[in-house]
Amino acid sequence: MENNKMKNNKNCGCWAVLRSSVIGGACSSSVSKHSANSIPRTSLVYDAATETRYLNASNREMCVPDEARVSSDTPHDTDLPTLTPAAENKVQRQLLQFTFQELKAATGNFRPDSILGEGGFGYVFKGWIDENGTAPAKPGSGTTVAVKSLKPDGLQGHREWVAEVDFLGQLHHPNLVKLIGYCIEDDQRLLVYEFMTRGSLENHLFRRTIPLPWSNRIKIALGAAKGLAFLHRGPEPVIYRDFKTSNILLDSEYNAKLSDFGLAKAGPQGDKTHVSTRVVGTYGYAAPEYVMTGHLTSKSDVFSFGVVLLEILTGRRSMDKKRPSGEQNLVAWARPYLADKRKFYQLVDPRLELNYSVKGVQKIAQLAYMCLSRDPKSRPTMDEVVKALTLLQDLNDLAILSNHSRLMQSGRRKKKLDGMQQLSYNHSRSIRESPLHSGRQHCK
Repeated sequence: MENNKMKNNKNCGCWAVLRSSVIGGACSSSVSKHSANSIPRTSLVYDAATETRYLNASNREMCVPDEARVSSDTPHDTDLPTLTPAAENKVQRQLLQFTFQELKAATGNFRPDSILGEGGFGYVFKGWIDENGTAPAKPGSGTTVAVKSLKPDGLQGHREWVAEVDFLGQLHHPNLVKLIGYCIEDDQRLLVYEFMTRGSLENHLFRRTIPLPWSNRIKIALGAAKGLAFLHRGPEPVIYRDFKTSNILLDSEYNAKLSDFGLAKAGPQGDKTHVSTRVVGTYGYAAPEYVMTGHLTSKSDVFSFGVVLLEILTGRRSMDKKRPSGEQNLVAWARPYLADKRKFYQLVDPRLELNYSVKGVQKIAQLAYMCLSRDPKSRPTMDEVVKALTLLQDLNDLAILSNHSRLMQSGRRKKKLDGMQQLSYNHSRSIRESPLHSGRQHCK
């Protein structure tokens, strides 16, 4: 009976419209072209004040002025986005199709203590399924999975759900989280992923008392960079659009995998330089030129990667309202330090103490500075970022060792100096106490 329901749902046209509607769409709110908040699109290189203005918030949905929204966006944004028949066939061959009852049983009736997290999409639950199919399994047996449920009343959530099925159903890479299957039944929309043992990078950087070791930070940065590079270099490039620490998941060996492709969008092709689209993402991570114009390129992802690189280096959040006013925006606060080689080390997460690579910090700071360039064309490609990070693996020039060496050398010099002073003192004393010296004094 459940299978009949599924067939009826698919026959009603839920998967039938053009792929462009999966990821397009104009922003629903309206802002006057002549509003005081309108930003003229005169250049894609911005000064510090303008950049900071567009980095000081933390909303997932970011609307831009009407003039920045163009007709290439989906004209009927209120229509439910769906997959093309070709994409649907490919997805069905590669993904498992679950019934709602199967996932309900796999998660223990979606009980609260199985919740792994919550986002704009909905809740993510931990569950167990049979290793060879879609049947639920007892907790601790079979295959552990993460089940993401769509909030039933969200059009934006539905759009993101379809985008995830579309992209992750067809893209496969060691640094992208694996989508195992999905459920579309009545008004229920769920996705089933591989379970990532160590959770998100965000948790390890900001919510753990024990600091994430330097070597793990570099490994994670490299893995995430490889995931982005894979998306950008394909024959049909994909722009991730929501690169941030909470979307970087870690397995038991701290291998990084990108998750949450709800905001991903097909990149420019042919002679096109950018994609024009409604502005979505997360303030503090989104590239300022994208926020102001709606022009999306792979270099928008590179900027976001630079922000995450800064978070990895500093242990600070991209936006932190609890810090003093001049330090709340990480990019704005860090720029002067990144631009001055003498100040690199003032950025390092103090919880690491001296347990970091000296050369690694220099290179990470330089790389972050390039990724965060206000001129998108000056930013490196993600392939170039991968090459740079690969060279930083397994560096053993820990600051604590070089500092210990300096202290040892300083100690040896001090000991040698003390020894020379003691020798000089003893020599002077022996002269004063010699009979000849005493006799001379006596004669006087």
